Amino acid sequence: MPTLTFRNSRGELIDIPAVAATKVKNEFGAILERATHDGAVAITRHDTPKAVLLSYGEFESLIKVRARSLGDLDAEFDELLARMQTPKAKKGMKAAFNASPARLGRAAVKAARKRR
Repeated sequence: MPTLTFRNSRGELIDIPAVAATKVKNEFGAILERATHDGAVAITRHDTPKAVLLSYGEFESLIKVRARSLGDLDAEFDELLARMQTPKAKKGMKAAFNASPARLGRAAVKAARKRR
């Protein structure tokens, strides 16, 4: 059975089965079970993806991600701003703005090495 790559609600790339529309029409119960178990099934017509049958759980997860309200984003921004206003953060920003180019370069190299 061919597959298509799909990004699930957790942001993971997964392969989902691709099923011809005629097979879906003739075996809907089995295809529905597969979508419920695996999260999604791609429906094709002439080997071209035309639709995706999602489990209800996967659908709810995708909707929740999209439905972030302005209030949620506002609260997230306020939290980030509050973390940047601590004495330690203020001291770090003052040091960064007053640092020489050579010192900034050394700090960048040091930070890049930590991420490896």
